[in-house]
Amino acid sequence: MRSAFSMSIAERHGAELYAALRERRTVPPLIARDPSLTVDDAYAISLDFLARCMGDGEKVIGKKIGVTSKAVQDMLGVHQPDFGFLTDRMLIEGDIDIAATGLIQPRAEAEIAFILRKGLKGPGVTAAEVIDATESIAPCFEIVDSRIDDWKIGIVDTVADNASCGVFVLGEARADPRAHDLPALHVRVTKNGAPLSEGYGSAVQGNPAEAVAWLANTLGQYGVSLNAGDVILSGSLVPLAPAVAGDRFEMTLEGVGMCTATFV
Repeated sequence: MRSAFSMSIAERHGAELYAALRERRTVPPLIARDPSLTVDDAYAISLDFLARCMGDGEKVIGKKIGVTSKAVQDMLGVHQPDFGFLTDRMLIEGDIDIAATGLIQPRAEAEIAFILRKGLKGPGVTAAEVIDATESIAPCFEIVDSRIDDWKIGIVDTVADNASCGVFVLGEARADPRAHDLPALHVRVTKNGAPLSEGYGSAVQGNPAEAVAWLANTLGQYGVSLNAGDVILSGSLVPLAPAVAGDRFEMTLEGVGMCTATFV
C-alpha cells in the first residue's frame, strides 16, 4: 500500500463514491481516470467509503464475496473474486424500495448465506474450519448495485466500490451446513413467476465454503477477521438479473428453503 499517497487517493475516491451512494448517481470508472490504482489502493478506498457509512450511523454486520462464479465473471469482465462489507442498513426485511434504499442500477443474484457462530481469521483458514464455525446457512438474495457508470467495472473499481454492495434479503429458513453437500445444493430462480435461472453450490469456487475460506484468508492479509454473528454472502450461484420496480424474484434452495425479493 502506498502510505500517504494511497491515503490521499482513498479519501478522495472514498468521498466521491460515498456522495454517489447518497445522491443515487454514478461516476466514471476510477481506473480509467487513474490507471496506476492497485487492488491495495482499492481496498483503502473501500475502507474510507465504509468509514463514511459508519459515520452516518451504519454498523457492520457481515461481509460478502463477489464475482465468484464464471457466469458472473464473464458477465462483468472481472475474473477474480472481490470482497466487501455488509451493514445493518443493507439488510432488508420486506419489500425493497429502490429509491428509499438508494439503489441506482440494481441486479439480483441468488446466494447461500453463512451465519457464523464463531470468528475466523486468515491466513490458513480451510473449508472444513468454515463449516465448523458456521451456525447455519440460509437462502439469500443479494441485490448488487454499482456506483460506477453502466457497470463498467474492473477489479479495482468493484473493490473500491465496496464490491458493488447494494442490499440483501435473507430467507427465513436456516439449515445446518453439515447436513448438506454444499457443492450439490441446487437453486432455482423465477422472475415475475417465470423461470429465470438455476445453478449449484459448485458454481461458487467449486464449494461455497471454499469461497468463505478465501474471504477469511484474503481479509486476514489486511488484519480483518470474520466475526461471530457475521452474515457472510458466499457469491452468486446464477447470472445477475437486472431489477426494476414491480419485479418479484423467488429462489428455492433445495432442501433448505425459499427467499423472495420484491421491488417497489
